Amino acid sequence: MTASEPDSRAAVATDRMDKRARLKAIIERDGAACVYCGCDVGAPSTILTTEHLVPRLKGGPSWFENEVAACKSCNQARGHKSLGAWVEVCLSQGWPVQVTEILRQLSTLSRAIERRGGQRRARRYIASQRRRLLRLEDKCR
Repeated sequence: MTASEPDSRAAVATDRMDKRARLKAIIERDGAACVYCGCDVGAPSTILTTEHLVPRLKGGPSWFENEVAACKSCNQARGHKSLGAWVEVCLSQGWPVQVTEILRQLSTLSRAIERRGGQRRARRYIASQRRRLLRLEDKCR
């Protein structure tokens, strides 16, 4: 088990945190920058939020493993776009999207789902988005 893979007790405890505490834990885990555009939390106009990689609408759980830090403008602009489609938009803007980090977090979420069970819809979504992101990651190299 690594620092990015909390045991199930720690993960459940993290899931029960309020929004501010969760965002702080996510920033400690991933760093203080938007995973999509790369803007830093230290910038005066930047408001970081928690972003679900697998949207709740697509069966994504409200778990720590399913959340990353994203600036408010990226979070709102993504809307109902799939993760892969949004990453393509970000890359077309020339933003330093952390594709490898997103893939790592999707893998962590997959393992969490295996441990905790359920989340059938999320499993399919993760598999399709991982394939799409792997193709994008190859193009970025």
